[in-house]
Amino acid sequence: MSNRKIVVALGGNAILSDNPTAQAQKDALKQTAEFLVKLIQNGDELIITHGNGPQVGNLLLQNIAADSEKNPAFELDSLVAMTEGSIGYWLQNAMQNALDELGIDKSVASVVTQVIVDKDDPAFTNLSKPIGPFYSEEEAKAEMEKSDATFVEDAGRGWRKVVASPKPVAIKELEVIRTLVESGHVVVAGGGGGVPVIEEDGKLKGVEAVIDKDFASQKLAADLDADMFIVLTGVDYVYVNFNKPNQERLEKVSIEDMKKYIDEDQFAPGSMLPKVEATIKFAEEKPGSEAVITSLENLEQLIESNAGTIITK
Repeated sequence: MSNRKIVVALGGNAILSDNPTAQAQKDALKQTAEFLVKLIQNGDELIITHGNGPQVGNLLLQNIAADSEKNPAFELDSLVAMTEGSIGYWLQNAMQNALDELGIDKSVASVVTQVIVDKDDPAFTNLSKPIGPFYSEEEAKAEMEKSDATFVEDAGRGWRKVVASPKPVAIKELEVIRTLVESGHVVVAGGGGGVPVIEEDGKLKGVEAVIDKDFASQKLAADLDADMFIVLTGVDYVYVNFNKPNQERLEKVSIEDMKKYIDEDQFAPGSMLPKVEATIKFAEEKPGSEAVITSLENLEQLIESNAGTIITK
């Protein structure tokens, strides 16, 4: 039996597919839990993070639709916290049921996590993260005139609001999470990259931003001194020359080779690239550890035979 401390980053799109109802997402997480519990059966301590991109986008739409003087829309940091809470509840419920069915005596806790970012991060002046619905150019300009929001044209599909995507500096609830893990509990934390906060006049203040889930997960894994960092995505392996006749899957690969592939623009920005960058950073900061990119369905093969793309120093 293994005794590793593993942080698993679950993508928001794996929770929400074509059906945005709460029940459909609960059903998806029930299936997810059946895979994740295999790591616990293997003797590993598990910390789960998750994305919330589709969910926070839908919640933003709901807030926009209901916005009025009597029912004002919430700010983005609150929307991140709301989705972190709802997905955390669904996930801890699914994981607890999966553990109970197997007779594993463990509890699951979800922690709404504040992630501190630098108020001087260049991301706050170089807004790059599109969120929410698409607008026509006229609608976007009207929105900008009545608020301080920024909208940009997004790949020919329309105009979207863009917000900052700063890098994580510190995880406020780190010691709470560490205590839970060391007590043998399964922890869900850092959902959606965590709630972005800055330190101002000795106090924490929420900001209009979205932290990349993969970088926040890497920061959590590093600070918890995890033995393994697993980023789950839609494919079993990372590929170079993806979807081309000379496509090649990467199995055990060095940091240096992964950096060369980045220089060759092998990985799509906003998709595979942040996953690769986050796993490289983890492997660099903790020699001897393993950073893995694979699919949820490939977890059993990963446990048994080290399947998946494994990045090592």
